Amino acid sequence: MLVAGAWAGAWVAVASAQAVYPAQPIRAVVGYAAGGGADGMIRAISNELAEAMGQPLIVDNRPGAGTVIATRMVAEAKPDGYTIYVADPAIYFNPFLLSKLPYDAVRDFAPVAPVSVSSTSMLVVHPSLPAKTLKELVAIARAQPGKLNYASGGNGTLPHVLTEMMKSVMQISLNHVPYKSTGLAILAATGGEVPIAAGGLFAVKGLAESGKLRPLAIASAKRSPLMPQVPTFAESGWPQVDGASYRGLLAPAATPRDAIMKLNAATNKVLQLPAVRTRFTDIGSDVLLGTPEEYGRILRAEMDKWGKVIRVAGIKLD
Repeated sequence: MLVAGAWAGAWVAVASAQAVYPAQPIRAVVGYAAGGGADGMIRAISNELAEAMGQPLIVDNRPGAGTVIATRMVAEAKPDGYTIYVADPAIYFNPFLLSKLPYDAVRDFAPVAPVSVSSTSMLVVHPSLPAKTLKELVAIARAQPGKLNYASGGNGTLPHVLTEMMKSVMQISLNHVPYKSTGLAILAATGGEVPIAAGGLFAVKGLAESGKLRPLAIASAKRSPLMPQVPTFAESGWPQVDGASYRGLLAPAATPRDAIMKLNAATNKVLQLPAVRTRFTDIGSDVLLGTPEEYGRILRAEMDKWGKVIRVAGIKLD
């Protein structure tokens, strides 16, 4: 009886180990508090993705240290397909912003699927600044090198790095004034404390429509249907200024290929649902379908592009 019981226990253990993936809930780790862009992205598809995978999807918010805490957690997680990381530009910014990281952004992760691309970063000015267009702002900045300040939501944020890209492309000199959040930066610009600011479309939309701020350009490939009156940087004469913000899913590096492909297939299926596409449009994003390999190529290209900007600007967080 003891022998039979031992064999029965061993059989159960083997059957459990060989259970078809997924056999338990999947945890999606987010490096921000609830309510941010990456958090909003995964929550926009969480119910449908859980249904497609046949298991609950648990969103695990782990904010802190510029996403390093969450990213490290996933890099060190068991590579079994039950822990994934909701990645945003921090995954390709941090290797250049921080001299030491407890993970390797390339070696320690396996791309699963791209999810969305958003280009809602806008350049706005206070109405007291006599610039109705981006070209007029550039002319003013060139006539007063080093005299104008711009606000962003903090060192190393997308608006900060994007504006540094803009400065380099346009060959102008502006002084960076970092604030603790995009909201505070936009508030400073609204009050005229800082004449220029960079922030997301949703942070400036109401203020722009009320005339408290003047939007000059949006860093996207096309105009936003939410503010169609605002031209793109390309339309204004500077197509090199590209503020695309890619988000997607990563897994620990040694995650089995079968698990990655099931997650990829489910994600692509969900992103084609009309209701999901509408949710992304409402938050200023476009869904992005693709294979793990395609997402990997996007990440490498973005790391190369932004790494050059960060190095030239000398931006460091430590």
